[in-house]
Amino acid sequence: MADDERISRRTALKVIAVGAATAQQVLAQHPHPHTGVEMVPPAGPINAEMRFFSPAEIDAVTMISELIIPTDEHSPGAIQAGVPAFIDSMVSESSVETKNLWRNGLAAIERLSQKNFARNFTAATEEQQASLLRQISRNEYLPRTIEERFFIAIKGLTVDGYYTSQIGIHQELRYKGNAYLKDFVGCTHPEHTS
Repeated sequence: MADDERISRRTALKVIAVGAATAQQVLAQHPHPHTGVEMVPPAGPINAEMRFFSPAEIDAVTMISELIIPTDEHSPGAIQAGVPAFIDSMVSESSVETKNLWRNGLAAIERLSQKNFARNFTAATEEQQASLLRQISRNEYLPRTIEERFFIAIKGLTVDGYYTSQIGIHQELRYKGNAYLKDFVGCTHPEHTS
């Protein structure tokens, strides 16, 4: 192997460390009793430094995601499930076109909020914020404006982030894992038995 094709020990250790950290995060999403290690997932959102959004942008993303999936008597909402950090991570790894959609979409939301309420989106009341979201979601199946396309994007990543989190899977959906069936009885409808 040529010298320029060899991987340095330092690089190999970095790759191994990143792989181990990634595996720990994946394992922490739900219990894995067969590993012999009890992983304790975070109780709420991870307060990590944002990779893509500015502080003002992530505040707007946080409020919008919580309006889409709010906390209720059944389960915590998008904020507790860590959706804002999930969205930041996903957008940071996206194409330039997608990043532009998010930046321009958030700017369009701010312009609409200023026009409709004479204040920033994050300073608007919850009722005003919800009314703005209803306005931009009207053409969800045939979006024309940047804010309508942005709504589709944030709704999609909010749902993805929520229902791939421990809160979404276990508390909201009450998923308990695959069930073992001792016997499979098959279909018992009379028209299907012969």
